[in-house]
Amino acid sequence: MLSKQMEASLNEQIALEGYASFLYLSMASWCEKKTLTGCSSFMFRQSEEERQHMLRIFHYINDMGDHALTPAIPQPKYDWASIQELFNEVYAHEQMVSESIDRLVAQSYDEKDHKTLAFLQWYVEEQREEETLMRTILDRINLIGDGPQSLYYIDKEISAINKKQIAQETAQGGE
Repeated sequence: MLSKQMEASLNEQIALEGYASFLYLSMASWCEKKTLTGCSSFMFRQSEEERQHMLRIFHYINDMGDHALTPAIPQPKYDWASIQELFNEVYAHEQMVSESIDRLVAQSYDEKDHKTLAFLQWYVEEQREEETLMRTILDRINLIGDGPQSLYYIDKEISAINKKQIAQETAQGGE
């Protein structure tokens, strides 16, 4: 069993992961509306990935004999001034999620909750990968610039990144 504090903290993380899923879904819709098909496919996949992160915690809480709660998800933002703004927001959100995971890890240490600490190690590595990926995307967007054809090349680059990520996930067994 989890401490009541850990159960509450993990349920808060469920809400954060659920919000990320909805935020990325909203971003996918914005990209699709702008006919940025590479970016929309990437964001749809990111949305599903965040939903899976949420469910992983959900099942962990229940497996530990406690009660995972279905969160109320606030309406995410749905409009961005540019693709650059959108991906800057994604990066900032991933950094916020990383900070939240770090707080959970610290709480696990403080409570000497070794099971939860072991469970959270997957998230620590996942967040490192997510932040690296988003920094790479922002670096490429900055390299491409904001000239008249930049959206075409940004969309093409994000599409290539998405295909590479899918291939890696498939090779690893669909993580």
